[in-house]
Amino acid sequence: MKSFFVPLSTAIRFLTILPLSWRAGDDSSSFSVSLYFFPVVGALIGSLGYVLAALLCIFLPINVVAVCMLGLLAFISGCLHLDGLADSADGLLSSRPRERALEIMKDSRTGAMGVVAIVFLLLGKYAALSSMDIKTFCLTIFFMPLAGRCSLVFVMAMQNYARKEGGLGQLFYSEKSKKAAALSLLILMFLLAVFAPSAIPAVSIILFCTLFLFTRWCRVKLGGATGDTLGAACEIAETATAIAFVTLI
Repeated sequence: MKSFFVPLSTAIRFLTILPLSWRAGDDSSSFSVSLYFFPVVGALIGSLGYVLAALLCIFLPINVVAVCMLGLLAFISGCLHLDGLADSADGLLSSRPRERALEIMKDSRTGAMGVVAIVFLLLGKYAALSSMDIKTFCLTIFFMPLAGRCSLVFVMAMQNYARKEGGLGQLFYSEKSKKAAALSLLILMFLLAVFAPSAIPAVSIILFCTLFLFTRWCRVKLGGATGDTLGAACEIAETATAIAFVTLI
């Protein structure tokens, strides 16, 4: 049982702001194994979002609930992934060479490109969510964080770490990445087949084409992934999933 709950706790601590301190001292030896539990954490966040969305839709119009859900998805991770999106935009959209782009991404200050990227991404999520009926809306809120956390594992399996000096994201890299990615894909497709089978083609095409293009851009510009681009991939995957569900309306 410990071999299950220790890496799960590590994944929860890294992917959420929940104050879980149990066996925190074992995190250093559990980072790579915790990848297997990223989809579980995504499903837990999605389940919480689904329940809250269903309850709020009873009392509030869907566009107001959409704003509430965007707040939940952002703050449940301490805005870590949105910060990664902003830093990634500052580096990737600069005209600087690889090493300078990586330096820009390490800067804690957010530039104009980062602000614009966050605004457009949140607007994209809001536009998609506010266009849905209640049933599709609640399902989308469930699958967005699930797809986002699965995509973190997908990108690790597809790309090497770009920074020679290492970084936070590299803690999760190991030979287990590809196996964890296969398991994440299996979980995502299984839950889609159970709860939203009609969404499988749209999610598969839009999500994986978007991730492929983003990872290729990172490989060309940066030489691989960083902690920031992993966070950006999570946010981009959530947006792509929302857009995929819009096509079902």
